[in-house]
Amino acid sequence: MAAPSAESVSAAVAQLYNTYPFPPEPLLDEPPPGYNWRWHWTAAYGFCTGRAPATGAVRVLDAGCGTGVGTEYIAHLNPQAEITGIDLSDRALETARERCRRSGAKNAQFQTLSIYEVGQLPGSFDWINCVGVLHHMADPQAGLQALAEKLAPGGLIHIFVYAALGRWEISLMQQAIALLQGDRRGDYTDGVQVGREIFTHLPPDNRLRRREETRWSMENQRDANFADMYVHPQEIDYTVETLFELIDSAGLEFLGFSNPRYWDLSRLVGTAPDLMARAATLPERQRYRLVELLDPEITHYEFFLAKPPLARVDWSDSDRLLAAQVQRHPCMQGWPSRSVFDYDYQMVDLSEAEFQALTLADGDGDLPTVAAVMAATGLDEAAMRSLQQRQLVVLRDPG
Repeated sequence: MAAPSAESVSAAVAQLYNTYPFPPEPLLDEPPPGYNWRWHWTAAYGFCTGRAPATGAVRVLDAGCGTGVGTEYIAHLNPQAEITGIDLSDRALETARERCRRSGAKNAQFQTLSIYEVGQLPGSFDWINCVGVLHHMADPQAGLQALAEKLAPGGLIHIFVYAALGRWEISLMQQAIALLQGDRRGDYTDGVQVGREIFTHLPPDNRLRRREETRWSMENQRDANFADMYVHPQEIDYTVETLFELIDSAGLEFLGFSNPRYWDLSRLVGTAPDLMARAATLPERQRYRLVELLDPEITHYEFFLAKPPLARVDWSDSDRLLAAQVQRHPCMQGWPSRSVFDYDYQMVDLSEAEFQALTLADGDGDLPTVAAVMAATGLDEAAMRSLQQRQLVVLRDPG
């Protein structure tokens, strides 16, 4: 049986999201609360390169923006940016436009367009956000290659795709619903009804039911979430190995996972020095594969890519470090306080000297140098590097 064409898959995906616009987050009459550092240009650029960007006036593409939840955050977190959101679903885009209008996000525009057709957009983009989209395409490699062609040299792209190991039960339920729907497959309201009935009648100790109840049921109370998870017409799930095949196909540079704590092997076998030493001899990709094999709960991969050349700084040169300007990281909750949530919403207790350093660096105007902060607070070079490595500050290279 021939695989469905890209056009037929795109049409089916558009129909799903015209039936259930996604994400189904409520519209607000004010900017959305909190932050996602992956959607803040200075924070994302600092994570990827070790230094602050030269400007915040960048062109951003939100590829597969849906109802504009991420687009709205990007717009408010980056007021100097020019943002374009594209999606297949006209109904989702109607919501996206209204969402941004109501919250006052005036720097975003939207267009009905497939990622395959992104070449129709004028110019190139400094930053592309593509979250939860490529795995729903008939040809994800062609989709990523199309995005890569629109990325400016030195530009960044943030991607989110599904992982096979942690979605095993979801995949089984998708197949079960499709079998029971038969000729009615593509009727997404019927698919939701069938899926909910299955979960209701499965035995309480059934593995699929237990996974739904313990992991997904809260968000799946909304039919749009349930449909997106269980009755989607197209889904490709990845392993680390197939993920890097996808990345390599686009000729882009892998910069790192944007949830690096998960990929830290020491959280799994850090108490076994021999195992850690053995793992250290493995190539990077094999170490990532080892992590997902030992902890198969992962349901998705989120990561940054770049179109070369992209210069990065490690601040090992003391003269360069001392001359750098210091800015408090823009994604921080609870500031000003000695106890704050950092960029990744992890609690951090600052020393008095660290608090003073962040206070001196709190602004966008004339920022102090590392040397000036050290002189005022008593922190040494190692402490300043630690602040940067923990992403409590962003350093700006004067050169």
